[in-house]
Amino acid sequence: MSDKDFLQLVSTSGRPSAFDYDLSDWKAWCIANKLPRFVAGQIYCWIFQKNTCSPEKFSNIPLSIRETLIREFSWDLPIVDSRLVSLDTSEKFLLKTHDGHLYEMVLMPYDNRATLCISSQIGCKMGCTFCQTGKMGLTRNLTSGEILGQILLANISMAANGSDKTVSNIVFMGMGEPLDNFDHVVKACSVMIDPIGFGLSKSRVTVSTSGLIPEIQKLGEVLPVRLAISLHNADEVKRSAMMPVNRKYSLAELKKVLLTYPAPARTGITFEYVMIEGENDSIADAKKLVKFLHGIKAKVNLIPINRFPGIEMEASSAERIRAFQEYLSHRDIPAPVRYSRGQDISGGCGQLAAKRKEELDVDPRLIHQTRRKHKRESISEGVRGI
Repeated sequence: MSDKDFLQLVSTSGRPSAFDYDLSDWKAWCIANKLPRFVAGQIYCWIFQKNTCSPEKFSNIPLSIRETLIREFSWDLPIVDSRLVSLDTSEKFLLKTHDGHLYEMVLMPYDNRATLCISSQIGCKMGCTFCQTGKMGLTRNLTSGEILGQILLANISMAANGSDKTVSNIVFMGMGEPLDNFDHVVKACSVMIDPIGFGLSKSRVTVSTSGLIPEIQKLGEVLPVRLAISLHNADEVKRSAMMPVNRKYSLAELKKVLLTYPAPARTGITFEYVMIEGENDSIADAKKLVKFLHGIKAKVNLIPINRFPGIEMEASSAERIRAFQEYLSHRDIPAPVRYSRGQDISGGCGQLAAKRKEELDVDPRLIHQTRRKHKRESISEGVRGI
């Protein structure tokens, strides 16, 4: 479904989502309704600073305005279809959109922070061979409100469970290619870093991309949040086999745009590198990676590949990972090994595929073929019933 189709669906359903509105949108709404402009800031702060999604609780706003807000907007957060808790305390939420599609977010609490891995699309069209989400194909983009709704939901969930934490770090490493949904992702990020929005610093919002070069350049110009590159191979032929995006945007082109990206001087750019036995884990592969990173302030996260149904690849052995890591470290490239959290609930890197508990061990292609069939049948039944 295109964004145009989705907007038409929203308008025909009755009310727009309040969470799709940023501060400028609320100001425009206030002007259209002949209200003082400061009301826009009050509404915006109630939602994104105070995590309050019920206008009747907007106590400093006149009752007549609250009633208008209730009448004109939808205040529904994503529906929680199911919630799985990992042995490592990570939580995976299977969420449902108002039009019946499923997507996921993963909340990872730590002692001193709470990181939320959020989705930007329902499915993904990038087709990376090591990623379960890519087996789904792309259904549609999430709106900025559906993206921000994940943060609101996480904060409300933590508060309901007695935690005084709120989401402190955002990583766009859930379902989808964030820069393939550029406008909605940038609008959502703007609210995340707005001092009267969620109030996060740019260094705590990370957008991960497989390498969409025009969008990387544009992101650096309009909103230079932290950038993570899903690299996984520094050999042109091998990377093209693993990641079809490389056939359109080569490593040479990717490096050129990364050299000009306004990354923080202290942290630079993060590179995600899934370690796959016999595919990209040799010292020869490490040498090519070092050559590619020359001139870039970089950190490389080495991630042993996570298993999922239908994949034949195996994670690199501990010995090969250690040798690869040492090669990078001896050349002053930080290369921590990152074991994904939530693997027992399919919440790890590359494992997100909008599955319920009973579906964790099922090939995602089979699940989503069945769901599409059922959706078509439901639509046909509805048409016949008219």
